[in-house]
Amino acid sequence: RLKLEIKAELEGVTDLQPRDPDFEYFFKVICTSCHETHAKLVSLNRVQEREVSGSKHGTAHLVWRCGACKRENSAKFDISVPVRPYSDSDSGDFAGLVTIECRGLEFADFDPRGVWICKGPESGTPFEVEFQDDYWSDYDEKVSMHIVTLVHRTCRTYPPSTRQNFQLESLSKGAVGAERDYVIEIEIVVIRHGLVSLKHTSQVSAHDYHRRWRCNYC
Repeated sequence: RLKLEIKAELEGVTDLQPRDPDFEYFFKVICTSCHETHAKLVSLNRVQEREVSGSKHGTAHLVWRCGACKRENSAKFDISVPVRPYSDSDSGDFAGLVTIECRGLEFADFDPRGVWICKGPESGTPFEVEFQDDYWSDYDEKVSMHIVTLVHRTCRTYPPSTRQNFQLESLSKGAVGAERDYVIEIEIVVIRHGLVSLKHTSQVSAHDYHRRWRCNYC
């Protein structure tokens, strides 16, 4: 189970959420069998379901075959968990939006394309939002106020009960040469028996930057 969190900066609006029940959620996808990250985005919505191969009655909101290893993978929204509007009290922080059950794949990034809605917290004025470069603004005539919504594209997915989130904090180049070294600082948030936040700095060469890394703390 993966939980999609978004982070936005709201000014003069609240309750940001997708407009329609069949809103298409676009993600970059990783196959957990061959660990290939695919360049093309995939999309799924909470209404349309497809049959899963080899299952008599199994369905999923996304049935996707990896182009590298040819394995069929699937993802399905947890419909029992409703879409949670992003409120003005969440502004500047990550907050959960939807929960998805994933089998054989992981989502690496979320693209907020499509039509969203929000409203004025005092006026109740409804607005439709379509982001341009992750930014949207309008004017609320009832309160004579400019309103702004900025969505951060660093949206994240993680298992709701146990989370290991890796975020690239900084990248600095080492000595000039064919085998240039990169110093990578990663922020790791782990939820197991409480919340632990720590940072790890690792140096890798250009030819092995895909190597696995084992956390010394967990």
